[in-house]
Amino acid sequence: MDVSSFNITLFRAINDLANGHPALNAVFVFFAEQMAYVLALSMVLYWFTRTKQNRLMVISAVVSFGIAELLGLLAGHFVSHPQPFAALPHVNQLIPHGVDNSFPSDHSLLFFSVCVSYGLVRKKEGWLWLVVACCVAVSRVWVGVHYPGDIAAGALIGTVSALAAYRIVPKLSAVAGLLAVYENVEKRFWPVKAKGRAL
Repeated sequence: MDVSSFNITLFRAINDLANGHPALNAVFVFFAEQMAYVLALSMVLYWFTRTKQNRLMVISAVVSFGIAELLGLLAGHFVSHPQPFAALPHVNQLIPHGVDNSFPSDHSLLFFSVCVSYGLVRKKEGWLWLVVACCVAVSRVWVGVHYPGDIAAGALIGTVSALAAYRIVPKLSAVAGLLAVYENVEKRFWPVKAKGRAL
């Protein structure tokens, strides 16, 4: 499927900033490549606050990402095109990337499914996670590996998946049962000495 001229024009407008503002390239490369590790660490930290609210949030985020990945695979069967660096001349490709179907962006699926899940529960700092998701989304265009349309589709699918998981997961008796079993085992090896404030 051909990429629309608007999609290409918007890609060029963002990707060409890598030439105009080279001092920012390292920042966007970090967001494009390394922020996934920060996201994974955040899930571990939230989990080990040992509060039910945070643990259900992490479970919802994982389920949300699973849903988003399935929907993303389905969308990829209907819309298919290679990464811009493989299809367009003079692309500022700042990170290595294999050539496959660029639609939708897996990073957008991941970050919006997880970060929106955070934002729905963590009211104080939730907006920061949404900013992170947006920065990662822009970074994938900046470094030359996705079109804006790939990002927008991933963001939409991730957000819808997060909203669905937020409504469904806490109501599932199976989730509550498995969480209770896990916490009983956890308390045997790591007793709770004092109840502190949740993060």
